[in-house]
Amino acid sequence: MLTEDKKQRHWKPIIKAFEAVLGKNGVVQRREELITYECDGLTSYRQRPAVVLLPRTTEQVAEAVKICNQYSVPFIARGSGTGLSGGALPTEDSVLIVTSLMRQILNVDLDNQRIVVQPGVINSWVTQTVSGAGFYYAPDPSSQIICSIGGNVAENSGGVHCLKYGATTNHVLGLKIVTPEGEILDLGGKIPEMPGYDLTGIFVGSEGTLGIATEITLRILKSAESICVLVADFTSIEAAGATVSDIISAGIIPGGMEMMDNFSINAVEDVVATNCYPRDATAILLIEIDGLNVEVAVNKQQITEICQKNGARCVTSASDPETRLKLWKGRKAAFAAAGHLSPDYYVQDGVIPRTQLPYVLHEISNLSEQYGYRIANVFHAGDGNLHPLILYDRSIPGALEQVEEVGAQILKLCVKVGGSISGEHGIGADKKCYMPEMFSTADLETMQWVRQVFNPQGLANPEKIFPTPRTCGEAASAVSAKQFEGVERF
Repeated sequence: MLTEDKKQRHWKPIIKAFEAVLGKNGVVQRREELITYECDGLTSYRQRPAVVLLPRTTEQVAEAVKICNQYSVPFIARGSGTGLSGGALPTEDSVLIVTSLMRQILNVDLDNQRIVVQPGVINSWVTQTVSGAGFYYAPDPSSQIICSIGGNVAENSGGVHCLKYGATTNHVLGLKIVTPEGEILDLGGKIPEMPGYDLTGIFVGSEGTLGIATEITLRILKSAESICVLVADFTSIEAAGATVSDIISAGIIPGGMEMMDNFSINAVEDVVATNCYPRDATAILLIEIDGLNVEVAVNKQQITEICQKNGARCVTSASDPETRLKLWKGRKAAFAAAGHLSPDYYVQDGVIPRTQLPYVLHEISNLSEQYGYRIANVFHAGDGNLHPLILYDRSIPGALEQVEEVGAQILKLCVKVGGSISGEHGIGADKKCYMPEMFSTADLETMQWVRQVFNPQGLANPEKIFPTPRTCGEAASAVSAKQFEGVERF
């Protein structure tokens, strides 16, 4: 079914059926226009889809999926295309269902602290919609000004504030979805806890393999009475890592706690010019605390003392909104700024226990020296979610393969110390070969049973999340296994 040769598929009746549902403007098929959709934020792998669909309603998505089923055409859902694991990477001879035109805010219910949006709504729009009434939406990925809620749901995205408030799954109350067979289902509801199986929890983070979310009911939070951001700079990245563990051990859960190393600091200052980060610091911690005025005051004092005890050279703070925004601006721009350090970078997304931060950061430094590639570290330190950016030049033959190997070693190191191969970027096409590092064969088979219940024909986002012999070799965890049939490599 999925291996049908492209030359044998007759697209004319399929496209005609799509146009009957979406209109000619809702079907993209010109070769030059399809280039826009050939990859997501992971640009190392590219595959042009056969057709791109631009629905605006749940019903249009459902009808499009039914047509895909009728002709046994694989389909992949895509939002803003900011994902970093190849989750929205088309497969050969596939249809891409892009939800970027589904951007209506359908309902705002401040009394019950919830909002209903379509999947194309941009993350930051949610907070902008409710901030005037004193509310906000907590999950805030670094790409929040361009990433969409539908993509956040697919990948279970996190962000700066996931330390205290949790990732996307903690803020999704209900979903309207289109199943891989074209049925429309309502999962969850309007209240935090629903009886029966937690199908909403299963769907969030399923990376488009269980269907397409077309309406999302989100939980919004009341803004805190007081917010303060502290910046502490260190001459040792290990000391900064130890500080993170000490703050949590003291019983303080900051709203966010981020770390940046010297590479990242200077890249950000070169590009954003915040003039807030000391260029000679080996590492800095950005720590946000929120709550009642008295709570913030006490925690601010205690955190300052912990930082100083661990050797911080200076601890500064800001409580006014303008300065706080300026302090966070650099951290939010860190990934983009890395492009000024090197022609290319390869980012990973491992998670480790906080107590292992000093050891793992030291080992990452050793890998950098061993392989000869600089590695910039910027990450969610509070919950141990690492984002090492391996700097390289893809025009050099063999460089991509080498940095992939470095990335694989980092992921294996994370698992070794009791962590995970992904915290918020998802598995997608990029990390599926490393799933056996974390899960047994029985574990992976059980996950596949869930997928088969929702997606019996295997048409929804095929070749993602789970290792297959064709893409990962007989040894699914092999570092060098990075072959995608029909996918161009850059």
